[in-house]
Amino acid sequence: MTDPKTAQTQTGYAVIASYLRTLDGSPGVYRMLDEESRVLYVGKARNLKARVSNYSRPSPQHSRRIARMIQETASMMFLTTRTETEALLLEQNLIKQLKPRYNVLLRDDKSFPNILVTTGHAYPQIKKHRGAKKEQGDYYGPFAGAGAVNRTLNQLQRVFLLRNCSDQDFETRTRPCLQYQIKRCSAPCVGHVSADDYARSVKDAQSFLQGRTKGIQEKLAADMNAASAEMEFERAAALRDRIKALTQVQSTQGINPQTVEEADIMGLHIDGGQACVQVFFIRAGQNWGNHDYYPRISGDEDPSEVMEAFVGQLYSDREAPRMLILSHGLDNDDLMAQALSEKLGRKVDIVVPQRGEKAELVQGALRNARESLARKQSETATQAKLLRGVADAFDLPAPPRRIEVYDNSHIQGAHAVGAMVVVGPDGYEKNQYRKFNIRGDSLTPGDDFGMMKEVLTRRFQRLLKEDPDRSSGVWPDLLLIDGGAGQVSAVREIMTELGVGDVPMVGVAKGIDRDAGKEEFHRTGKSVMALRHNDPVLYFIQRIRDEVHRFAIGTHRAKRSKAIGATPLDDVPGVGSGRKRALLAHFGSAKAVSRANVSDLQAVDGISQNMAQKIYDYFHENG
Repeated sequence: MTDPKTAQTQTGYAVIASYLRTLDGSPGVYRMLDEESRVLYVGKARNLKARVSNYSRPSPQHSRRIARMIQETASMMFLTTRTETEALLLEQNLIKQLKPRYNVLLRDDKSFPNILVTTGHAYPQIKKHRGAKKEQGDYYGPFAGAGAVNRTLNQLQRVFLLRNCSDQDFETRTRPCLQYQIKRCSAPCVGHVSADDYARSVKDAQSFLQGRTKGIQEKLAADMNAASAEMEFERAAALRDRIKALTQVQSTQGINPQTVEEADIMGLHIDGGQACVQVFFIRAGQNWGNHDYYPRISGDEDPSEVMEAFVGQLYSDREAPRMLILSHGLDNDDLMAQALSEKLGRKVDIVVPQRGEKAELVQGALRNARESLARKQSETATQAKLLRGVADAFDLPAPPRRIEVYDNSHIQGAHAVGAMVVVGPDGYEKNQYRKFNIRGDSLTPGDDFGMMKEVLTRRFQRLLKEDPDRSSGVWPDLLLIDGGAGQVSAVREIMTELGVGDVPMVGVAKGIDRDAGKEEFHRTGKSVMALRHNDPVLYFIQRIRDEVHRFAIGTHRAKRSKAIGATPLDDVPGVGSGRKRALLAHFGSAKAVSRANVSDLQAVDGISQNMAQKIYDYFHENG
């Protein structure tokens, strides 16, 4: 949309008023932009003309935040929608995408894990799953975090003895693994349980995840009594142990609500210009953990405004439960409920309870939000002090708001990865972490300098392309490099070649005897320095160096593990997991498959003559 000429030289009320001539009463979304076309604010409106009119003149109802936003507005953009519900959904998507300065912003946007019971196999696998639900099977969740999932999986394995191994491990197993020895699996891989009995265990586990635990316990007790009557005492003892495990599980679930089957419970606490929203996940009548969020606010927003923005952004790309139980009402609770219901194809209720169990649950969420925010504020104050100490130690003009720490991980050059960790005023910013698969084919194995050059080149070329003016806050104020004078010199040369040699940089070397506490710090053109052994800044740098080591090693291990489990069959067109399993089970190895002729390949279940020819041609055409 072309801006009016007045917007080229003016900002504020006059600019906004100039748009009223071309607006009508349609619902839609508006964006306010500053002189450099950066988005300041995204809002929705039932009537665009009426809403924009509210910004076109001074009003005592405008908060300081809104007044500042209006004064900075140099242009506006509009997008009309058919309904206000569509406008609400579009608004939240744009806020998450554009991250405007004056909107309430949900900063922690991680996905939540689920439990997946796979299908398409005679002996289904039960495992943790995070991300898009592309794999075939039944999903249960979300859980608040990996810890909650792991605890539940541990309980399920103790009670129902389901396998958690991959299909490849299952097919190649010749004797039971440790899970069978510690009574966490029934060893279907070697035929220690029939397919029918295993299927019944899977069904019971799914009933447990759906909250039907009482019926499971009664069924297990009946089976135990029947086994005892038939003098199958070993089987009866195994069932007794499973009943005990289930009883222990139930005894730890005393915090589960009695009247809420499926809901997210949210408590919002605001203090000192900061906010915390505590969310409890209730599914199948069970408490599946809680998670705290710290949305970015300006400090003068109403709780209803913060809660509405939080709810809209939280569920913009994830599935909402059947009920949201909130500590504060929304400005447009009916509209939000309608939007979520239309998006999911089922009814979503939003309630703000005043009495009863739901109100008690909200009070619990509020108490946790209040305590979490107090801890966060204490940590933030400590973090600010540490960042001031970093600025003093390394002669920076101001406390760094973004420190980037880099490291590489490999084994003699194999499966090499680079890692970047980001630290700021709020601590570790894990959504900003990045991993780099080292691509350099010309690198000598183990060439750490070459790997670091590739990582930094890719990182800063992207920054130069996406934010050449360094105005978005994603440029580092300080680089920490794991290494001494040689590493710092090499990195400085790389940065100078890229035209970003002004970014402050410090190399962290282990120092004498490579002992923690004796680190030496190297900077270009300055003498090597050290911090006293009890300096909090030294401990801070040690912690973030250990964090980048942890992240780099974890990334390397994941890449190595994936490579170990890979076979040439993964690259054969038309061969999916099912055909891959069948081929490996029949021939024993991918190498044997590559040597088989067409008739031998066709003898495998699920391999047609056409597919057998494709497999044969792939291996023989590709050597």
